[in-house]
Amino acid sequence: MYRISMIGVVTLVCGMVMPATADDAAAEKVTFQDHVLPIFRARCGSCHNANDKKGNLVLDDYAALRAGGGSGEVVEPGDLDASYLWSLVTHESEPAMPPGQPKLPEAELATIQKWILGGLLKDAASKADLPKKSTISRIEVSTERPPGPPPLPAQYLGEPLTISPSANTVTALAVSPWAPLVAVSGYQQIALYDTRDLRLWGVLPFPEGQPHVLKFSRNGALLMAGGGRGGESGRVVVFDVMTGERRIEVGSEYDAVLAADLSPDQTMIALGGPKKMLRVYSTATGELLHEMKKHTDWITAVEFSPDGVLLASGDRSNGLVVWEAFTGREYLILNGHSGAISDISWRPDSNVLASASADTTVKLWEMNDGGQIKSWGAHGGGVSAVEYVRDGRIATTGVDRVTKLWNGEGGGIRDFGGMPDIGLEVAFDAETERMIAGDWSGSVTVWNATDGAALGSLSSNPPSLAAQIDALRTALTAVESEINQSQEQAAALTKQSDDALTARKQAAAAAEQQAVDAAKLIEPAAARKTALEQAVQQSTGRLQEAEELLAAALKLYEKARLDQMSAAQAAAESQSGFDAAQQELAQAEQSAAQLREAAQNALATASLTAEEQQALSAAQSAIQTSQERFTRLQQALAELEAIQQRNSASAAAN
Repeated sequence: MYRISMIGVVTLVCGMVMPATADDAAAEKVTFQDHVLPIFRARCGSCHNANDKKGNLVLDDYAALRAGGGSGEVVEPGDLDASYLWSLVTHESEPAMPPGQPKLPEAELATIQKWILGGLLKDAASKADLPKKSTISRIEVSTERPPGPPPLPAQYLGEPLTISPSANTVTALAVSPWAPLVAVSGYQQIALYDTRDLRLWGVLPFPEGQPHVLKFSRNGALLMAGGGRGGESGRVVVFDVMTGERRIEVGSEYDAVLAADLSPDQTMIALGGPKKMLRVYSTATGELLHEMKKHTDWITAVEFSPDGVLLASGDRSNGLVVWEAFTGREYLILNGHSGAISDISWRPDSNVLASASADTTVKLWEMNDGGQIKSWGAHGGGVSAVEYVRDGRIATTGVDRVTKLWNGEGGGIRDFGGMPDIGLEVAFDAETERMIAGDWSGSVTVWNATDGAALGSLSSNPPSLAAQIDALRTALTAVESEINQSQEQAAALTKQSDDALTARKQAAAAAEQQAVDAAKLIEPAAARKTALEQAVQQSTGRLQEAEELLAAALKLYEKARLDQMSAAQAAAESQSGFDAAQQELAQAEQSAAQLREAAQNALATASLTAEEQQALSAAQSAIQTSQERFTRLQQALAELEAIQQRNSASAAAN
């Protein structure tokens, strides 16, 4: 959680706040008048007094001591290594003091040490004069991903300082270059959110007033905020992203800071605002390095090039200037816009500057001679913000309430609509491919850059942690209720399905029993059918035999007829032969009649009776009906079992 310790913090010139290097020394109030002067008078006063200024050094007068001697200043507040006098009294340098004598006693040396580290206090009413040392280190300029994990807050940063009944206009918005982290301006505070799940990381206090500019350092470890109170004061503050602690403050403006940036190597901060003056401060000492008076109207945009060589600034009267960052000399004047410059952004290779204007256009400028290489109408009514993505794409938003993503040539890729009011700020998170924009009403919308789908919103006026917990508990209760209802519905459906399945299984079992019973009826009928088929086969054989006998009888009959004809012809010759033939014919006819009768009897015997035929047909029909019903029941059982499996899967998912 963010906190400011009042112990060991002092205010320096140019508004820079630094921690003391020796809290213990400052706390003990070791002063020249009460503690150090007696030592100097006793040990050094004979040679270094107002009358005898050996080496032109006076040690028994505070002002004279601070002025130093023939070799310059001899003490530096808070810095033993830079204090020449300290090296002399400890015998680390020549000539050792006091000359020809042992070192001072350890207790006296400890007193002098505490006095130097405590800021060279003159008396108990004095304020410490500690050295101006930067608490942020200079880094190598690079556009590559820094080694190690991305810088994210190590814990919840802190509660909101103010909670207003309505949202605050989004005056500043920034995304970390290497971490899923977005900073949103609010009144006297800055809210940090995780772009992955939109949860709040906490709030950084900005009691200076309204933040008008937010910028992450090139390595993402620091967050710079500039702002203030209109017509009263302005300042730039640099926060540590992981701890939320203030690292440095620069500037003491008489109006709000509207534009600012931290140099890529973290050695300079440039700022501007309604006073029309572009100022560059050293982060090491807080001193003013450059003042550039080129602008004729409010400075609205300031940004260092990614390589740290150039510094661009724009104003409310379409002025756009590029400066040499380390000298403050004018490099290029870029003329072309007909409206106020609202924002500027450098391409990652530092060769192209993008500028957004109220004249509705975005323009691209090359840095060899300041030529305009591209210009297009981006937003009706004016462009409010522009930002280069690290892969060269460009994000913008504007008065038309639309946020847009362009390729490096100004070709449209996708529009993101749905903002309630005029778009003011835009940021693109390359880590999660999220487009983020804030508007006049205080709404901050987050979209998926891949398909343009709205993912949620962020608040410039976040609730307290207790309110967030209550909201989460309410949401959890609602979700728990939904889960319970779903489980009850699933249980009811499961019971209904189980009951239906049980009924169907019972019906299937009954059908199976009926099939068994039908099978028992089929067995005798099948046996009877088999016996009848065997009887038919036997009758068919007998009929064939009868037909063979009939054929033989017919042959005998034919022979008898021929014999009769022969007998008739030979009647004259032998009457007795004729009578014999006629008798044989009669016998043959009688035999044939008998054979016919036997064959007809055999054929009649081979046929089924009507009752038997009807019983057989009924048995076959019953068998077919039972088989069809058994098949239908099997299909119904399979369908119910499939439904039960789906219900079980759904209940498990819920």
